[in-house]
Amino acid sequence: MSEPAILRTLEPIQRPSVADSVFDELHRQILALDLPPGAKMSEADVANALGVSRQPVRDAFYRLSKLGFLTIRPQRATTVSYLSEAAVMQARFIRAAIEAETVRVACDKLRAGDFEALDALIEDQRRAVEAKEPLLFHRLDDQFHREICERSGNGFAWEAIRENKAHMDRVRFLSLSFASNDAFGDHVKLLEAIRARDPETAMGVIRHHLGRIKQQIRRIRTEHEAFFEGDELVD
Repeated sequence: MSEPAILRTLEPIQRPSVADSVFDELHRQILALDLPPGAKMSEADVANALGVSRQPVRDAFYRLSKLGFLTIRPQRATTVSYLSEAAVMQARFIRAAIEAETVRVACDKLRAGDFEALDALIEDQRRAVEAKEPLLFHRLDDQFHREICERSGNGFAWEAIRENKAHMDRVRFLSLSFASNDAFGDHVKLLEAIRARDPETAMGVIRHHLGRIKQQIRRIRTEHEAFFEGDELVD
């Protein structure tokens, strides 16, 4: 007996793997500085703490090291990477170049349904700012930028950004204690420019938005010097 037609069209339900869950939890703790720069970690300790085997921890460590969050030295302790101003500025340069082009395209590509989704994200961000929930705002911030990339037909651009922004992510998270209103305001202006089909303004807003980190990093380094490598302050 052949199987019903509906069964032939069903796709398997995708559930997070154990390695994905371990990665997500460690990523969250590193981003939130629950695991600060310089913290030592071992596969055995993390596996015991999370109640999993060492293999998914090893996989998560590798993924985090490729993103720049962990430094793995064979036969030595794995440590959370220190912040690097040079790496932050490199990530900012890459993001500004890619996202400026992405928002230019978005001004032509986005349609009513896209704006409805982005408007909803803006409202979620507003509530996160008002509730003083930096982790939630950071997640919504990333989602906003990612959605613009994907909805403009350039999802690959976000993948390129994601692979280069680990150091920038932690500095951005630290900045939210004093700059979340600025970040939110920039998002509102960016969406207004895209909705108005104004690429020059949209590109200017995204460059200004990402350029704020040049001033923010000075304050953050003054307050958290122990988190940074010994590289000099940016000009």
